[in-house]
Amino acid sequence: MYEFDIPDMSCGHCVGTVTQAIKSVDPAAVANVDLSKRKATVETKADPGTIGAALDEAGYPATYKAA
Repeated sequence: MYEFDIPDMSCGHCVGTVTQAIKSVDPAAVANVDLSKRKATVETKADPGTIGAALDEAGYPATYKAA
């Protein structure tokens, strides 16, 4: 599991876009996006760098750490 800090999230639309970006890399990923904390925890078999790149491409630069 990985935790991503996503400081640019500000609304429900952002949450949907972040979730879609994660699912575009790994459709089986379990993503819990917390808008109030501006974090996402992701259970995935994909490389976290690949998830991070998808988030960057979607306009939400993120940093990650193992959760």
